[in-house]
Formats: sequence, C-alpha cells, structure tokens
Amino acid sequence: MSAIILASGSKVRADLLRAAAIDFEIVRPLVDEEELKVSLRDQGLSPADQALALAEGKCLSVARIRSGIVIGADQILCFKDKAIDKAANVDEARTRLKAMRGKEHQLLSGVVIARDGEIVWRNQAVSRLWMHDFSDDYLTGYLERCGEQALSSVGCYQLEHEGVRLFSKIEGDYFAILGLPLLDVLATLRNLGALPR
Repeated sequence: MSAIILASGSKVRADLLRAAAIDFEIVRPLVDEEELKVSLRDQGLSPADQALALAEGKCLSVARIRSGIVIGADQILCFKDKAIDKAANVDEARTRLKAMRGKEHQLLSGVVIARDGEIVWRNQAVSRLWMHDFSDDYLTGYLERCGEQALSSVGCYQLEHEGVRLFSKIEGDYFAILGLPLLDVLATLRNLGALPR
C-alpha cells in the first residue's frame, strides 16, 4: 500500500487520523500561508475557494517532494461574509468572540489528496455554527482557562474541548469542523487502495 502523508502541522488533524488507526507520517508543507492568502484574496476568490486553494497549495508542496498519498487541508472562518484569520493574541480573541456571540458564522473547509504528485480528489465542506449569547464573565473565565491554546483555532475555540460550550447550534460535519472531513477522507483512501475495504 502507498504511504499516507499528512501535509499539515495541525495537531487536531493528526489526532483524527491516529484515532482512526491510520498509519501515516507528517510532513509540514513549505508554503507561506499568509502570502498565499493575500494572493488568493487579491484574485477575488470566495472564502470557500480560498480554503480549497490553501489545501491544494499545502498538498502539492509536499507531493512534489514525496511519493505516496498526500493529504492537504485548510479552513477559513467566514463571519458577516468576510474571511477571518487566526487571532494574534488573547485580546484579539476576546474581541472576536464578543463580536460572534449570539450570531452565526461558517467554517469553510478544503481538503485535497494527491497520489504520486497528481491531485486525485478535492472536497469542500461548509459548516454553520451559532454561538449563544454568553456573558462577559464566562468569556473571561474561558480565555483564562484556554490561554494561548485559544489562538490555535481560527475561531478561538476548540469544539472538541470546552469551546463547545460557546455554541447553541451547529450544522455540518463534526470532523470537518475540527479540520478534516474524516469520513470522506477515509472513503477516498479506501478507493485509492490505501486502506482495506
């Protein structure tokens, strides 16, 4: 079977594959994400297409130097029709969460799989999330408990941990919200013969 490579430094994506008993290795992509995001926005790509293009850039940067099956993924948060980047610090996270409380936002996920340097599968997923109108006191305590960890997620929350308490409703694939539409990825890996059927 072909080697499976995750072109991502995301701990959550790696944890999802490990939990599914996938044998894989991590190779961090050689992509300047910030520069690529600026370029994609300048081209006028929609946030969903930006997420897919970022995933493709990560995937191909690794697939060009490694044989086997390479998985690249990315995610963009869209709030009030605007693509949002990760918060730079806890104060920015507080401001962002205050702006989003009581409102809806979307997480737009893109995943690309290449085999021996050629893209064989692309996937986009849209998840809609509604935050409840949490209090300032709860938000302060949440950020104190999470600290810098809140900055690892574009939404300043980790749904698999206490961040789930910020929400009143979620529509979409739970795994895609975490960063990888796992069931679709597993089906593709089976179709490629990288996993037993």
